[in-house]
Amino acid sequence: MKLALDEARAAMAHGDVPVGAVLVSAEGKILASARNERELLSSPVAHAEVQSLALGAKAHGHWNLSGCTLFVTLEPCSMCAGALVLARAAEVVYAAQDPKGGVISLSIPVLDNPSLNHSVRSRQGPLAAESAGLLQEFFRKKRREKGISGKKE
Repeated sequence: MKLALDEARAAMAHGDVPVGAVLVSAEGKILASARNERELLSSPVAHAEVQSLALGAKAHGHWNLSGCTLFVTLEPCSMCAGALVLARAAEVVYAAQDPKGGVISLSIPVLDNPSLNHSVRSRQGPLAAESAGLLQEFFRKKRREKGISGKKE
């Protein structure tokens, strides 16, 4: 998760929401690490998880990532959860919760939907406070730049 947090910091350095992800094989080998690059690439799908899965599949030599675990600094959204299911990942370990967009917090059954042909285990892991703090810092700065307080009136 520390490497994922480093990736999140790198995303923040180029103006993207600070989220980082690291894909690890069943044998414990790091297959890929990536960060949010939506702003950098002008792509709505360039989330850290999707980037990491794509790079990891290339390193692995196949799209099927059975047995792999994705470590990510923020709870996955529905798109990223869907990508994890389609990649056949074994587990996602996330740091910070995302009460406004995370599939677990919002009880959106993507990762463990019995109607789908694969399910992905999920759990909250370490560095939640550090990951959440980085996100808070990023959005505080954005609000200051726009002259918005972020407080409800």
